[in-house]
Amino acid sequence: MSQAVGRHKKPFLVSVTKGQDYWWCACGLSQSQSFCDQSHQGSEHAPILFQEHESGTVSFCGCKLTECAPLCDCSHMLFGVNN
Repeated sequence: MSQAVGRHKKPFLVSVTKGQDYWWCACGLSQSQSFCDQSHQGSEHAPILFQEHESGTVSFCGCKLTECAPLCDCSHMLFGVNN
């Protein structure tokens, strides 16, 4: 699989609602980051479904380097994209 395009150097802090489905952009091409807008069409990437069990704030990965997609694991700091 080809490398996703890192569109943002830090996580997206998003207010989420219990019971809501969120489709996280895994390709980095979406213009509505961190959520999918179907820009991945024709690529080998696909969005990842995130289902929230509690309302609150979630850190969605923006750099697309996380090992625990769709959530930020601070990989942006390890790979020097934390500016």
